[in-house]
Amino acid sequence: MKFAKLALSALGAALALATIAPQAVAAPEEPSGGATPMIIGGGNASNAPWAARLFANGRENCTATIIAPTYILTAKHCVSNTSATYTFRIGSLDQTSGGTMATGVAITRHTTADIAIVRLGSSVSATYSPLGTTSNVSVNQTVQVYGWGATCTGQPEINCQSRLLKVADVRVTSVNCRDYSGGVAVCAQRGNGITAGGDSGGPMFASGRQVGVASTSDRATRTAYTNITQYRSWISSIAGV
Repeated sequence: MKFAKLALSALGAALALATIAPQAVAAPEEPSGGATPMIIGGGNASNAPWAARLFANGRENCTATIIAPTYILTAKHCVSNTSATYTFRIGSLDQTSGGTMATGVAITRHTTADIAIVRLGSSVSATYSPLGTTSNVSVNQTVQVYGWGATCTGQPEINCQSRLLKVADVRVTSVNCRDYSGGVAVCAQRGNGITAGGDSGGPMFASGRQVGVASTSDRATRTAYTNITQYRSWISSIAGV
């Protein structure tokens, strides 16, 4: 998975988070040379009908979720290029085939947190990601993170992109740290895997509900997800969920 413009595409600016080492960075949104990384460790996901692969001008870029028939939730840094065309493959574990393809026609970016909502040009029938509340996530809880990001370190991330959606367990260390943009985040420590480039915008699930959006990671031991339980009223005002 990818962060700090995981803001998760290719690592970019250094980011000091409340419970994350100062060297943690957000991955750039559209790294030169193509796709960005995937979850390092973990394993292949077997069931994620709400997952969406985000493409910027046709290139693999980030991860996202569909939360309503015409709305996608992802990281703000993943859709920061106002001149790009953003498309999504929705409901397939394989980023190259299956599912439903849809194009974003409007983007609403949160002013202070690293989240954004993309409105699709057509309605998509899918299993929508169930959004959580503050009661669903807590410190020391083991939660799941998903993404199509990098699967390796020590070499160009383009060399180790995952074709299939991956999932990993991480342990929550804070529910009130900071994301790439300074918003409230859920911070977590590596379990059987960790997010890297390309995982940006992907979901964190706790108690069976989405509680976070991948924002930044040090690609080794720590990661931060925008805590969407703190932004439910904003999400609802746009997507109605």
